[in-house]
Amino acid sequence: MNSTPEAPNNAVETPRPDLERLVTAISHTRRWRMLKELCLGEPRTIDELAKVGGCSYDNASKHLAQLFRAGVVVRGRGRVYELARQYLPTPGQPVVDFGHCVLRLDALG
Repeated sequence: MNSTPEAPNNAVETPRPDLERLVTAISHTRRWRMLKELCLGEPRTIDELAKVGGCSYDNASKHLAQLFRAGVVVRGRGRVYELARQYLPTPGQPVVDFGHCVLRLDALG
């Protein structure tokens, strides 16, 4: 008798973002810089993230829209953005686990 073990009923799995959207969303260095800033766990305005990303407000808004569509960031009141709670790393560890892949943001300068 060959059986495979089943996951316990009480196991909670973090939902994974759509892989294609995720790859598109994390495919740009400016977005990586914004994600690194958001890894600190505090909401940031588009202006703040534009400075971190080294781009204009309009360009930052477009980058954040990509991350939002992928489910990586969420928008709050006052047009602030933050990393979706399920992807917040351990404090001080700029490493985001999306389930499909792990993004090491500490490699950025």
